[in-house]
Amino acid sequence: MDLTKEDINMLESISHLLLQQYWWIIISLLGAILVFLLFVQGGQTLIYTLGKTELERRLIVNSLGRKWEFTFTTLVTFGGAFFASFPLFYSTSFGGAYWVWMLILFAFIIQAISYEYRSKPNNFLGAKTYESFLFINGVIGTIFLGIVVATFFTGSDFSVNEMNFSKWEGAAMGLELVLNPHNLSLGLAVLFLSRVLAILYFMNNIEDENIFIRSKKQLIINAIPFLVFFLVFVIWLMFIDGFAYDPVSKNVSYESYKYLHNFLQMPLVLIIFLVGVVLVLFGIGKSILKVCTNGIWYSGIGTILTVFALFLLAGFNNTAFYPSTFDLQSSLTIENASSSKYTLKAMSYVSLMVPFVIAYIWYTWKLINNKKIDAKEMEEDIHIY
Repeated sequence: MDLTKEDINMLESISHLLLQQYWWIIISLLGAILVFLLFVQGGQTLIYTLGKTELERRLIVNSLGRKWEFTFTTLVTFGGAFFASFPLFYSTSFGGAYWVWMLILFAFIIQAISYEYRSKPNNFLGAKTYESFLFINGVIGTIFLGIVVATFFTGSDFSVNEMNFSKWEGAAMGLELVLNPHNLSLGLAVLFLSRVLAILYFMNNIEDENIFIRSKKQLIINAIPFLVFFLVFVIWLMFIDGFAYDPVSKNVSYESYKYLHNFLQMPLVLIIFLVGVVLVLFGIGKSILKVCTNGIWYSGIGTILTVFALFLLAGFNNTAFYPSTFDLQSSLTIENASSSKYTLKAMSYVSLMVPFVIAYIWYTWKLINNKKIDAKEMEEDIHIY
């Protein structure tokens, strides 16, 4: 049977949509891994809470110092992949919510400087100054990244014209996003989650009885606000009006209980989300109730699954992943915000290297964590942060 021109166009359209969905899955996975690796930022906010002596603080900083580049590299990879696959989102958000992204960038710059110069000889600023920088990075980096992700569900004030030229309508250039309680609830949830993961990581990575005892106590203190803010965000998410678009006309409209519908209509995503939440809680509970050092792996994998599911919830099932509250029809979807079919196809070949990159990260992580960090190691003639 001969294919008509309309049939060929339809097949081409489906092929492009599959590539768009594929790249949204890649973006979602990178974003999920990034949130897990934010335990480095969370740990930086606990340096003085868990470390009461100079040696204990050095143990904590060096434990994190051997992992901070993983987070930084994943953040850059996540941003680069988002730019290449969905450039309209990149130009709209990065160009519009200017001050939010600049604060995030500033926070990660001072983090890199701090790890490089904290223990340098003749450091005229002193170690405490750089530890303060690390604390700032830990707070801003987690809260503001959580706020940005929350806008995938709450929307932002921007418009996009027929030439794909975007304009941010908010006078505060993104800072107004912080005033939205729904955005802030996820931002604070990410902050306390990063602190919980950091505590679990320290229990697994540092050989020091005092730090372990304090970590167990702080795990309870930080798990409670994490659960409160996370539950507030998820419960609110299930009852709000979401942003749906018609797959034929491409018109965007409000839909009651949209994200609840997405879960019910995508049962696999719901299962991934629930399994992730259970693993996070299991890792926390096991570490509190028992003398356990492997809780980071349960909660870490659970974090990745949970965040991965939330990203899929925001972009799939005919949902606008970056909605505009200023002009509904300017909302961005994986269809209207993506690169061309040719670009996505070319990038897909490059994405085949992702498993090798993950394997390399796992291998280097295993080498670094082959032995718990202890006080004796701090006296050896090696690179100390």
